[in-house]
Amino acid sequence: QAQLVESGGGLVQPGGSLRLSCTMRGMIVTLDDVGWYRQVPGSERELVARIRYGQTIDYADSVKGRFTLSTDDDENTMYLQMNSLKSEDTAVYYCNLNWRRVRYWGQGTQVTVSS
Repeated sequence: QAQLVESGGGLVQPGGSLRLSCTMRGMIVTLDDVGWYRQVPGSERELVARIRYGQTIDYADSVKGRFTLSTDDDENTMYLQMNSLKSEDTAVYYCNLNWRRVRYWGQGTQVTVSS
């Protein structure tokens, strides 16, 4: 079945960096309506970064200037580069794709920022 597969999460110290990847398997897509979200226990899932149809990338204020969303249609993959990580960035991160009236979600990847 077509699915978004995430990778790149892990444990990192404050101030460190991680790069999350999200690849669509089983279907060729155009990554023009995509986003990254995160969720911690007891909280609602929140938007981290989103881009739609070539418009300016929308970043949460909490990550602006530190995180960068990018896409690569040739690789069928979207990325989230996370720099200057803080403990409050700890969460499960989910990639999202809207494609032909269906919203796809990655399985989630844990990012833990701790010394």
